[in-house]
Amino acid sequence: MTDGLPTTCASGILDGFSGNAESTVCRLLREAGIDIIGKTNMDEFGMGSHSQHSAYGPVQNGTGRNAQSPGGSSGGSAMAVANRLVSVAIGSDTGGSVRLPAAYTGTVGFKPSYGRISRNGLIPYANSLDTVGIIARNTNDVMSLFKLLDKHDPADPTSLRPESRARIHEARRKRQVDFGHHYLGVNDTKLTFVGSRSNNEILANDFVPKDKYKRYASGYLRRIGVPDEYNIAEMHPVVRQAWLRTLSMLVDKGHTIVPISLPNTKLALAAYYVLAPAEASSNLAKYDGVRYGTPRDPNTADNESGPLYANYRGQHFGEEVQRRILLGTFTLSAAAKDNYFIQAQKVRRLVQQDFNNVFAFGHPLLPHTRHQNSSSDQAVDLIIVPTAPTPPPKIQDLQGQSPIQSYINDVFTVPASLAGLPAISIPAAVDEDIPATPDRHVGMQVIGQYGDDLSVLNFTRYDIEGTMNFDEARELTWSRKRM
Repeated sequence: MTDGLPTTCASGILDGFSGNAESTVCRLLREAGIDIIGKTNMDEFGMGSHSQHSAYGPVQNGTGRNAQSPGGSSGGSAMAVANRLVSVAIGSDTGGSVRLPAAYTGTVGFKPSYGRISRNGLIPYANSLDTVGIIARNTNDVMSLFKLLDKHDPADPTSLRPESRARIHEARRKRQVDFGHHYLGVNDTKLTFVGSRSNNEILANDFVPKDKYKRYASGYLRRIGVPDEYNIAEMHPVVRQAWLRTLSMLVDKGHTIVPISLPNTKLALAAYYVLAPAEASSNLAKYDGVRYGTPRDPNTADNESGPLYANYRGQHFGEEVQRRILLGTFTLSAAAKDNYFIQAQKVRRLVQQDFNNVFAFGHPLLPHTRHQNSSSDQAVDLIIVPTAPTPPPKIQDLQGQSPIQSYINDVFTVPASLAGLPAISIPAAVDEDIPATPDRHVGMQVIGQYGDDLSVLNFTRYDIEGTMNFDEARELTWSRKRM
């Protein structure tokens, strides 16, 4: 919710609604002197992968027959950044709703670890999955905003408490990693600090300029995990080529590519589309036109023998929201709960265990995983996979898609959401043989262990964004949009 601006979730059921309080995120932005200039379009209540399910009309990248999908559900935020209307934008990421639009629009989209940024004032879709995300044109802007918003909020029961944040900090310290804003120094990688102090004396608030970082960045070599399960047959050749080129670039820098297995990834998408609609059906039950929602039409009667608000909800909720409410209500019913919802919760735990089994940095809030992989030859620091299996589709090609075909777009983003992990989507390195045009946008996703958000951001900023023709590719895309 935003003071002075409507908060409708792109839904007819909240048409004209303005909250009487402000979200913690918006309050922190205003206190920092950042202007909030407006709200953007999106999929209704965050339910969609292409920002086409809105009471105010679809969002699209371009016009006419060649208009591309901007991704969803935060497609409006991504388009505002991509078209330089704003420097940064806020979105909510439940199963990829910040990362997918970033991949489709050539921007940077970051989903932090669950609980790092307050959800107070965020209208919920699925409470256990919703995360406030950041979209910008570069990782540096994302890092600056994340530092501003990464605070405990007593008003949000899911916000990481100071004790938990201290445990994350301590786990990183024991890993001999500096918790600085711009650089993570590691003693066991033959790294030499450029300055007057030794490695052991680097302070948490040190700022290391980018030019100095480059002088020794290659000394901090990472083990990069590449999951076999993400190399699916349905992946578009352009996406596969961009993935291979990104990995090749990292090998040239001295990083090690490690094949890994995340066996339960194939179950993650199905589990997500059981859990998220189940939580949504509960969260949206209050919109009945009596307690919540846009005022009822006194001239329109509900079903005489039906529930009080049957017609009202049918008239004001969009088709996709109704579909997910029905799906969630079914999976929570007494006859189906054990076979669907409970099983999906078990799959979610297995997905989380898969990630814990491959990361060298154990989950800082789960003591039994903290050092289990630190000496393993197969342990990795980060995972790199595509954000989406295809480049952005044309809007006209979406018209004949079934809901299930649309849901498949989230196949690479959902696993990190189920596990609550930090993940960022960054435009892939541009191949000279592949023009940087909107229909060729490809995003690469960097995933880290829970709480290791700064490693994800620093690696992306210096080892990917800082070493490829990122700015050149973005300028080329922007100039072609204006032609």
